[in-house]
Amino acid sequence: MTDLLIVQDDNLEGLVTLLIGRLAPAITVAALLTIVAPARAQYGAIDGEWRSYAGDNGSTKYSPLDQVDADNFSRLEIAWRVPTPDARLDLEAITEELARRGRLGEMPGGSSNPDYGVSLRLFKATPLMVGGLVFVPTPLSLGAAYDAGTGEERWVHDPESYLDGPPASRANMRGAAYWTDGNVERVYWGTTDGYLVSVDARTGEPAVEFGDNGRVDLFTGVPRAERGTYDHRGRHWISVTSPPIVSNGVVVTPVTISDYSIAKEAPPGWVKGIDAITGDLRWVFRTVPRGDDFGAETWGNESWRYSGNTNVWAAMSADDELGYVYLPTSTPTSDYYGGHRPGDNLFAESIVAVDIRTGERKWHFQAVHHGVWDYDFPTHSNLVDVTVDGREVKALAQVSKQGFTYVFDRETGEPVWPIEERPVETDTNLEGEVLSATQPFPTKPPPFEYQGISIDDLVDFTPEIRAMAVDAVKDFRLGPLFTPPMNTIEGGIQGTIQRPAIDGGANLQGSGVDPETGLLYVPSNNSFSVLKYYTPDPDAGGNLRYSQSAFGSGRQPRLPQGLPLFKPPYSRMTAIDLNAGDTAWMQPNGNGDRYRNHPQLRDLNLPPLGGDGRGGPVITKTLLISALTAGGSDGGPRLIARDKATGEVVGSVDLPAGALGTPMTYLHGGRQFVGLTIGGETPELIALAVPEGR
Repeated sequence: MTDLLIVQDDNLEGLVTLLIGRLAPAITVAALLTIVAPARAQYGAIDGEWRSYAGDNGSTKYSPLDQVDADNFSRLEIAWRVPTPDARLDLEAITEELARRGRLGEMPGGSSNPDYGVSLRLFKATPLMVGGLVFVPTPLSLGAAYDAGTGEERWVHDPESYLDGPPASRANMRGAAYWTDGNVERVYWGTTDGYLVSVDARTGEPAVEFGDNGRVDLFTGVPRAERGTYDHRGRHWISVTSPPIVSNGVVVTPVTISDYSIAKEAPPGWVKGIDAITGDLRWVFRTVPRGDDFGAETWGNESWRYSGNTNVWAAMSADDELGYVYLPTSTPTSDYYGGHRPGDNLFAESIVAVDIRTGERKWHFQAVHHGVWDYDFPTHSNLVDVTVDGREVKALAQVSKQGFTYVFDRETGEPVWPIEERPVETDTNLEGEVLSATQPFPTKPPPFEYQGISIDDLVDFTPEIRAMAVDAVKDFRLGPLFTPPMNTIEGGIQGTIQRPAIDGGANLQGSGVDPETGLLYVPSNNSFSVLKYYTPDPDAGGNLRYSQSAFGSGRQPRLPQGLPLFKPPYSRMTAIDLNAGDTAWMQPNGNGDRYRNHPQLRDLNLPPLGGDGRGGPVITKTLLISALTAGGSDGGPRLIARDKATGEVVGSVDLPAGALGTPMTYLHGGRQFVGLTIGGETPELIALAVPEGR
């Protein structure tokens, strides 16, 4: 029995032999093994650079730089700024051309959100910095490099992906990957039309030996995803929105699979290992198994034959020394109804450790059995070495939308603390739905976000507001985490209030970890969802009994004038001690002035309420840095620094527009910079630094 297709095997010694031939014939294989498989990969960014999306392949988001500290953080100023390269495109002309060719596509669920069209707004990338160049990809799949000290443009590469129609989801890109074998330097990113691109890091020219003139078609070999065909909305089946990862000479890229299904048949999100130099396919890991694969038995009625999605859309982590890549998988088709796919549905909503050289599954853990809540893993794992009860553990910590942190030995997959299968409610009025009788619950660490709903959780700032909240939820189902979803009945039940919401809890902003202390930092939201359902039209190709209606549609449990439904905080930053499995501290993310200034609340003596976003963290020797949506000197967006040990805000600097991506930091010319992307009419990449001479 197997759960992968090995197209080409390879091993580290073979890579070493190749490198010896290029670098130094006199070096022994044993000596060079130490160079190409450094044990330090999971211990933060090195040499003042930021070589991967989260700083290092272990996704710590940590840099030991300390030039920017509590004393000078608030003096940070913009050292340079550049607009997204997408701004030089004629978006109106592109849109008109796509419409003329019938390739504009439909918006999902009747949405009017322009980000589903030809849009530059979601410039969410975290830049890289290597060798004095800052690299960044854009929502429309351009890649660019800038001088790390001045922001001067060095190159722009445009694959023109936008000319082939709209992406599977929104036009969005979160990052790129850098790799070198000591001879060539490459930058990789994915595109809206489902290609993996490789360019020369110094020139931006396509790496012609990689695939077809510098790109690899990610559609190839994926069932039900033929290039030139499109989903029912006229959108691509496969796109890329998150950064690839490169380890041991192999590139692994996330993919977004077309969602908003109306049919049970969909492309599966199989994961591919691709040779970093040639673009050749090394292996395929089937996230939806088939035939005799391990896990195929968890798809009742052989539903693996047609089921899809179960992709990895988020960023990933890798242990370069072990040679493992860790896959945080998504939900199966469709996210919110599983009557056509009975069973637990491996490897959906799982962490899967895969040998990056061969694609062999080493271990896995499924966090949600037969998911219908959209509780897929939205972010990478964090790799860190900790000491638990006197025992050294090479750990993997994975935060989740549910508000759980799952902690494992990253080599064996054994939980560091017990994870219990506990009974959960299973009754639902969604015809044909059979939910799992149990779900996994970690015993440690404690949840970092509220879970489930009861009357006691409703806002109680005043008796009048509490009464409004109770009235707002009276026709909705309340219950603990994993309460079954309910279909709306006219004059009756209006659905299930799900908390955390379908977007978490934690989300793509992810978490960071300090390798010196073992403290994990995770931002999160206190929010809810109520799903609505409809039966797709068979004449339009629909064969699902239910699919999700537009999010937020129908009757929702809202209070008047934007009052919050639940008790605060509405967003927070939590520090978790991974040595002890306990919460070290929790602080609200901002004062929440948009709530505090409400006419019914402004005269109350309220504590900080949070709600000012859940910006992703970057960790330095002395600071925890993240962005907030409010609280600046003019009430606007800002970047803050916290004391890592207490969470106290020790510095704040205004931003000209709201942060889009997670910040990073680097050292160039003896000066520490903090880089991030921000919004505005034209999104920008900015780099902040303490003014010289101050």
